[in-house]
Amino acid sequence: MNFGQQARNHKVDSLNFSEEQKMILESARSFCEDTSSIEQVRELLDSSRGYEESVWAQLVELGWTGIAVPERFGGSELGIETVVPIVESMGRSLSATPFISCTLSAQILLQAGSTDQQQRWLPRIVEGQIATVALLDNEDWGAFSTTQELNDELVLKGEKWFVDDAVSAELFIVLTQYQGNARFVMVTRNQLEEGAVQAHALIDETKRSARVDFTGVSVSAEAILVAEDTSEILNDIKLIGALLTAAEAVGATSSCLNLMVEYLNTRKQFGKLIGSYQALKHPCVDILTKLEGARSQVYHAATLFEEGQGKMDRDLEVACRMAKASANDALLMAGDRAVQFHGGMGFTYECDAQLYIRRAQWSQQQFGESAHHRKRLAPLLLSL
Repeated sequence: MNFGQQARNHKVDSLNFSEEQKMILESARSFCEDTSSIEQVRELLDSSRGYEESVWAQLVELGWTGIAVPERFGGSELGIETVVPIVESMGRSLSATPFISCTLSAQILLQAGSTDQQQRWLPRIVEGQIATVALLDNEDWGAFSTTQELNDELVLKGEKWFVDDAVSAELFIVLTQYQGNARFVMVTRNQLEEGAVQAHALIDETKRSARVDFTGVSVSAEAILVAEDTSEILNDIKLIGALLTAAEAVGATSSCLNLMVEYLNTRKQFGKLIGSYQALKHPCVDILTKLEGARSQVYHAATLFEEGQGKMDRDLEVACRMAKASANDALLMAGDRAVQFHGGMGFTYECDAQLYIRRAQWSQQQFGESAHHRKRLAPLLLSL
C-alpha cells in the first residue's frame, strides 16, 4: 500500500457533523455576511487593527470567545470542534478578527497554566480582552527551540516574529528559555517599551502581525506558566493553529469558487458565456473536489477532537496535518485560477480575486506549508 492509500484509509470512518455544529455554522455565516462584506473588507485594508471594534464586541457578546473555555471560567466548554465552523465562516467572508489568536492563547493557559493563572486570565479572554501567542524567533514553523531568554532575574531578552494581532493584543504569551527549559511566560501590553511592536508588511492585507521586541521586560514569577515540559504543549498548539487555519482556508476557497462561477456565468466572449467552455469548467470542478476533500478532512479532525476530548494523540495529529496540507492546496489553486479566469482585470488590485490569492499565499505559510506537514505525516502514516 502506498503513501496516498495509507493517508486515505486512515480513520476515514470518523466523521461527524453534529447538529450543534450545523447551527453554529449557520449562525456564524449569517453574522459574518452581515459584518464582513467584500466592501467592508476592502475598507479595513489600511486600518491599523484590520477589524472593527464594534464587530469584535458583537462577537464577544455571542459568546464565541468562550466556546472552547470551560464553564468555570465563563466559557461554554464546547471544545475546539465547535470553533471550527466559526472559523470556516470567518474565512468565507475574509473576516480577520483576533479570534484565532485568543483561542490559541486560551488553549495554552488551559494546558500550561496553574489554576490561579487560569482563573485570572481566562475570564478576561472570554470577556473580550485580546490575547496572542509569540512563538517564532524567525519564519520557521518547524522550530521547537527558541533563543528568547528569561534570565534568573526574570528579565526577558530577544524578539518574536509574526506575532498575530500584536497591534491590538493586551496579553502576550511568549515562548522563552528559562533555566535551560522552554517555558511560556505572560507579558502585558503596558510592560512593553514604546516602539517594541513593529508591524510586518504581509501579502494578505486583511491580516495583522508584528515583530515584538521583549528585551528588557521584567516579569514576576507568577507570570511564568507552571508547565515545565512545553514540547508537547507547543506541538499541540501548533496543530490546533494549523487546523483552524485550514478551516479558515476552506471557507475562503468556497467563497473564491463562488466568485469565479459568478464571473464565468456573466462574462461573455465571442458571443458566448465563458463558463460554457470546458477549459474553464474543468478547473472549477477540480477546485470543488479539492474543496470538499479539504472540508471533510477539517471536520474529520474536529470529530477526533470531540471523541478524544481534546487529547492530541497520533490519529488527531495525522488528521490536523492532512487537513492543513489539503486546505493549503485547495485555496492556492482557487486563488490562482480566480486571477487567471478574470483575465487582465484579475491582475489588478481592484479585482476581488486579488484578495483570495493573497489570502492563499498567507494561509499556505501560517502554521506550516503543505510540504512541512507532509514531511511530518510520512513517518506517522508509514509506521502504522
